Amino acid sequence: MAGHSQFKNIMHRKGRQDAARSKLFSKLSKEITVAAKVGGPDPDGNPRLRLAIQAARAQSVPKDNIQRAINKSEAGDAADFEEIRYEGYGPGGVAIMVEALTDNRNRTASSVRAAFSKFGGNLGESGSVAFMFDRVGEVTYKPETGDPDTVMMAAIEAGAEDVQSNDDGHVVTCAFGDLGDVASKLEEELGEPDGVTIVWKPQTSTQLEEDKAETLMKLIATLEDDDDVQNVFSNFEVSEEVLARLTAA
Repeated sequence: MAGHSQFKNIMHRKGRQDAARSKLFSKLSKEITVAAKVGGPDPDGNPRLRLAIQAARAQSVPKDNIQRAINKSEAGDAADFEEIRYEGYGPGGVAIMVEALTDNRNRTASSVRAAFSKFGGNLGESGSVAFMFDRVGEVTYKPETGDPDTVMMAAIEAGAEDVQSNDDGHVVTCAFGDLGDVASKLEEELGEPDGVTIVWKPQTSTQLEEDKAETLMKLIATLEDDDDVQNVFSNFEVSEEVLARLTAA
């Protein structure tokens, strides 16, 4: 499993994500607003909105919040958000992809550039690291959802491409364009998922020693804390032991 995924799982187990729950809700709501503004407020006729709602529900965003985000897309004063992707390298040559939704391109670019510089990274040109990733869909479930065989059979029936199961839970991978349908079919069979996301999955991983991993995780945390940044993906890998030490309270 890639280091960034391990990092996320450990942080989740330690409960640190609870402190950032309102920020997560805000980012999910922003995606709903943008999706509804671009493709219309009806999720049945707007695949992006349907997926955004699925992702929000998987994170327990209240129905009222979801509806307010949709309504905001139709308000005359709704911000015009622009989708921007930044690519670059972090400590140890790790490839990093940053997805942002912003109403001020200059502000976001400045913040992202500053974060890379502070932690020994470098922003690159568009396409400089994207070729090292595949854009896929992921549906995640908690361990108690079922045993690996049960989840695997449900994933096959739903049209997924792969399933990875471990102590942290189950990660079902599918083609980017199939995510909405796969997530809906899995929900019918296994119940509401723990997460529904579009991810940049690294084709290969870069192994990091503890010192560089610590700096890289600070860079990722700084980027993810930015209100304009929606998602951060990277291809680093470290041992569970190193991650456990770095994320210890």
